[in-house]
Amino acid sequence: MDMSKQDISARPPGVAGTFYPADAGALSAGVRSLIEAGAAQVQSAGAGSAPKALIAPHAGYAYSGAIAGTAYGAMDEAARARITRVVLLGPAHRVGFQGIAAPSAEALGTPLRPVTLDTAARDEALAIDGVVLFDDGFAGEHSLEVHLPFISEAFPNASVAPFLIGQADEALAGCLLDALWGGDETLVIISSDLSHFEAYDAARAHDRSTSDQIEQLRGDGLRGEDACGYRAIRGLLACARRLDLRATALDLRSSGDTAGDRAKVVGYGAYAFEYAVSARLSDSQRAVLLDAARRSIINGLNRGQPAQVSVGTFAAPLCASRATFVSLHEGTSLRGCVGSLAPRRPLIEDVVQNAFRAAFADPRFAGLNAEIFARCTLEISILSHARAIPAADETELLAELRPDRDGLIIEDAGARALFLPVVWKGVPDPITFLSRLREKAGLKPDHWSKSFRAFRFTAETFGADVAALQTSPSQ
Repeated sequence: MDMSKQDISARPPGVAGTFYPADAGALSAGVRSLIEAGAAQVQSAGAGSAPKALIAPHAGYAYSGAIAGTAYGAMDEAARARITRVVLLGPAHRVGFQGIAAPSAEALGTPLRPVTLDTAARDEALAIDGVVLFDDGFAGEHSLEVHLPFISEAFPNASVAPFLIGQADEALAGCLLDALWGGDETLVIISSDLSHFEAYDAARAHDRSTSDQIEQLRGDGLRGEDACGYRAIRGLLACARRLDLRATALDLRSSGDTAGDRAKVVGYGAYAFEYAVSARLSDSQRAVLLDAARRSIINGLNRGQPAQVSVGTFAAPLCASRATFVSLHEGTSLRGCVGSLAPRRPLIEDVVQNAFRAAFADPRFAGLNAEIFARCTLEISILSHARAIPAADETELLAELRPDRDGLIIEDAGARALFLPVVWKGVPDPITFLSRLREKAGLKPDHWSKSFRAFRFTAETFGADVAALQTSPSQ
């Protein structure tokens, strides 16, 4: 295997004319149309507009181009203009090798224009043990090349740092992403299809399961049969969990939806990753969730059970797998608060279930009636993924806490308790915050032991008076 630098000129495209049009005019018009259609779909769904990372498919444009367009359409014009570097990772299909491969060329050719390589990023990556120059891996490989026209059209000011993943674990992929993560100027794109050559209905179920794992940032269970780019995806999910991002499936289809034949299909997904601390639902989506919570409690008052929801009828951000807490306040007094510590079901469903439980299953409060409910305020918190706080003692833990930003979960001696970030409004001092949380868990206010564990999370929180929700237009 020759790892030496072979050619510093632009590497010619290998799959133009097969996976995508070789004619520059047709290619430009087609890619622009796919991105515009994707942007319209994302805008209609009310999804975020400035993701840090994307997952997009890499089949021929007739099959997966529309889903790739949804991924690229997730970024608005202002966000696109900021991107000067795209870190692109995809699986090697044709040549087997150990580690992660980078090309030696200074540019990658497309029918549109050569896409310049970020040689500084490549040099930084090559300093990582396991990342090598290996041009043979790129010969005829489509997983990265099919993205280059999209990158050229969507990010005309960007250079690209392309890498093929061979036999490499998620730790190496994560290490590479860490090194090149950058700031607002850098976009990470993972190239991957999902299930391969299953019957249409079986593929839908399989891809939905894979999609749930991606949204829940659970990479451990992903395998090659779930997504051909699973190694890079697992690396991204590890980074996303550590850096507090949240993932949303924007599009989930198969070749049976785009190309017609449903006997044996390939699955495709478009995913956007945003920093959880700044991710926000649209006002209309927040209103939908608050109204769903209200209706679930009313259903509980009238029928003794939560409302039922048809998840597939809601926009993608409301169907994303999320953990939520729903709180009821009567004046300044808490009237019920119940939630989920980890994402395990669609956001809209989690809110409906937790609203019912907050009203009728919080053991700290007596049963709710209609008169009390009419005076209440509903509050919903969408939690990010809990991350362990390394702390050897209480002093280190207190130094790590970020007032007004961190929610906190503590565990020890069989006890566990949680405070949402909004609790900081009434308890602004970290020492008091931690002491009261320990008391909530049934521990002494100054409790500490070697087995004491703490986890932080952030939350998107919003609310409304029930009376105002009852008089607002139905969503």
